[in-house]
Amino acid sequence: MSARIVVHPPTPAGCRWVTDGAVTLGRAYGIVDVIEFLRRAGVDTENIRLDDPHVIEWLGGGPGVWS
Repeated sequence: MSARIVVHPPTPAGCRWVTDGAVTLGRAYGIVDVIEFLRRAGVDTENIRLDDPHVIEWLGGGPGVWS
């Protein structure tokens, strides 16, 4: 099973695009933004592990990489 939420590599502006399949959820400037996008996409954010590859795929670096 692959993750449906993808956090794309950092842009020169310091944000990361977040997608749910073919749908763009928005630009995240930090973890709080990613969690909000997950919540809006219907993911239970109370029990989420941001490093769980079944839920979220990080391209170009993990949750600590923003530039």
